Amino acid sequence: MRDGRAARADGRASVEGVHDESPAGGTPPMPGASAPPMPPLFTHEFATDPYPAYAWLREHAPVHRTVLPSGVEAWLVTRYADAREVLADPRLSKNPVHHSEAAHGRGKVGIPGERSANLMTHLLNIDPPDHTRLRRLVSKAFTPRRVAAFEPRVRELADRLIGGFAERGHADLIHEFAFPLPIYAICDMLGVPAGDQDDFRDWAGMMIRHGGGPRGGVGRAVKRIRAYLAELIHRKRGDLGDDLISELIRASDHGEQLTENEAAAMAFILLFAGFETTVNLIGNGAYALLEHPAQRRLFQDAVAAGDTGLLRTAVEELLRYDGPVELATWRFATEPMTIGGQRVAPGDPVLVVLAAADRDPSRFADPDTLDLTRRDNPHLGYGHGIHYCLGAPLARLEGRIALSALFGSLPDLRLAVEPSALRRRGGLIMRGLRELPVEFGPVRG
Repeated sequence: MRDGRAARADGRASVEGVHDESPAGGTPPMPGASAPPMPPLFTHEFATDPYPAYAWLREHAPVHRTVLPSGVEAWLVTRYADAREVLADPRLSKNPVHHSEAAHGRGKVGIPGERSANLMTHLLNIDPPDHTRLRRLVSKAFTPRRVAAFEPRVRELADRLIGGFAERGHADLIHEFAFPLPIYAICDMLGVPAGDQDDFRDWAGMMIRHGGGPRGGVGRAVKRIRAYLAELIHRKRGDLGDDLISELIRASDHGEQLTENEAAAMAFILLFAGFETTVNLIGNGAYALLEHPAQRRLFQDAVAAGDTGLLRTAVEELLRYDGPVELATWRFATEPMTIGGQRVAPGDPVLVVLAAADRDPSRFADPDTLDLTRRDNPHLGYGHGIHYCLGAPLARLEGRIALSALFGSLPDLRLAVEPSALRRRGGLIMRGLRELPVEFGPVRG
């Protein structure tokens, strides 16, 4: 869902600021004489804390055209009302074939390697009616009853992972907890055999490492996953089980016209979307709680009391405050249209900045304050409209259980480094930490 070459937010971006254009649709609004200058985008400082820049955009240029570090020009939508409208507008296609600079942007507007691996036919890249058909098939795996039945397995995973470092007194919560938990969970749901799940963990690590890994590593990982999924689909045809890949095969065999490429692409995107957002939810959520002692105490009190109502409200607030998805995935105008007073031409990419919309003071009271008791919280952390995140119920469950287990088992959890030492992973769409070193009193088993 993001390009490893795009928006290198670790301080090595090829573009250190914003490149304002004057497209046919008009020039973005300029600030008044007394307005402060626009903060630069896509720098190391921006990656650490993008919210001041997003506040500037909301106020002075809420629909803003810029050149991304990948070289692709796109519109950034930052106000809540505009964002919600754009996310549900059928005139904006998810299919990259509508990109006005398809040749220039090839490989820069989607998941690296998905095109060469023949994995483009998934929910993030298609429109109705194909989107409607495929979503209907996969939605059977994410019913409330099925997700609720998965809770014991998620608890078991969380407890096992914490047990692996509890006696040590220190850990990296990203690599040892937030990353493996959703990987193993989504592998279970897909039906990946236990003996193969460590391979998936390695491949997934290469996919989200982006700029931090070997050159071409993301593309190689995607191709390995594609080859494995094709082989797994072939194996499961003779031994169907109670898992998502088996359900996709059954649907195909019963006239739903699901091709092998579609089945592999669906499994791939569920793996990719099903773990990276949850990695960031757990990592960003843990960091936010560590940085807000009063809210952390409130959360731990809810864990001790078994107050699932407050814990669910807390997860929603963590999603709003510093959510796992900074920008919604790519959309492309299919006809001339106006967004927030700006004329958008056919083929123009449009990126909804969820992180900016969810801090919009016109919709949220005290939006820059973390308030785990916030009730009026219709955040856009998992999108809106027909492309609303299908796996959101599972991600919420995993986030709630993971954070509850973590702060319940390790009550004196604390950062092991200064916050300024933490680094964000590079990329345009997702927002997550590279590592989260912590210390705590060792817990003897």
